[in-house]
Amino acid sequence: MQIKEAQTIVDNWINTIGVRYFSELTNTAILTEEVGEVARLMARIYGDQSFKRKEDELNAKKLLKEEMADVLFVLICLANQCDINLEEALIQSLEKKTKRDKERHQNNQKL
Repeated sequence: MQIKEAQTIVDNWINTIGVRYFSELTNTAILTEEVGEVARLMARIYGDQSFKRKEDELNAKKLLKEEMADVLFVLICLANQCDINLEEALIQSLEKKTKRDKERHQNNQKL
């Protein structure tokens, strides 16, 4: 699936099943909440925190996948609302990073 196609699919879902988009501010708050859920799982899967329930530990990767998908969904909603083509934006971001970091990471002794 191309990113542009994902934006169309999400828009169709919102306008048929979701009824309408939440406001941009509400979606920004939801995005923050979803990123927090990814962070919580990352801290438990890869960090020093432990799971509160054994069941969550056993399903950790599945939960992480679901939360990352939730982040992507809300980000696409916001892009649609702000009339941003995420495919173009990602290409521009990669070009910017390539130009800026072309030698930076190659010369980083920490890497």
